Amino acid sequence: MIWLWVMLAALLTIAAIFWLGKLPAAARPLAGAAVMLGLAGYALQGSPSLPGKPVAAPEEPAGFGDAITDQRQGMAERFGPAAQWLGMSDGFARTGKTELAAQTLEKGLERYPDNVDLWVGLGNALTAHGGGMMSPAAALAFDEAARRDPTHPAPPFFAGLALAQGGDLKGAEAVWSQLLERSPPDAPWRPDLEMRLAQLRQALGPQPLPATGQTP
Repeated sequence: MIWLWVMLAALLTIAAIFWLGKLPAAARPLAGAAVMLGLAGYALQGSPSLPGKPVAAPEEPAGFGDAITDQRQGMAERFGPAAQWLGMSDGFARTGKTELAAQTLEKGLERYPDNVDLWVGLGNALTAHGGGMMSPAAALAFDEAARRDPTHPAPPFFAGLALAQGGDLKGAEAVWSQLLERSPPDAPWRPDLEMRLAQLRQALGPQPLPATGQTP
């Protein structure tokens, strides 16, 4: 009986993606493949006859490199062409398919090569695929995003986050400090940025004062 409900849920999901979500025709095969991949994984590993056992989610440790609930902190569009590709990519990333997450955004950029949000998302996906380290490809994606819109806050924010997660605290501090200087007081990302920058500076510890010349 459980398989009947599984198949019904899969059909409803495909219908919602194709028609209600108004997914572009070019992205439909990829979305359909993702649903079928999920069904195949459940067929191999699922055990519907076992009793349920709720498990509490582990608490996230505090720190400047934590994942954030709104992955773009109000910096990206929630609707429109970029949002669809970002949503699919985020879905793959949450299941550990980081390479597929990056490839999804690369497909989106083929259609919208000047979209800043897609370039930032690609930088994030490539960083996740590199185990949290910002690779040259990820750095290039952030640079491409900043080049297309130098005033957009997302490229430096997530470039700094990738640097911090990779251990380059001084590099992250420099990028975030510049972003904070040009962020409006009421920017939705400013409180989070200030918190992370303060934690990062605490991790760096006291910094030596610049040397000054002595008068004879």
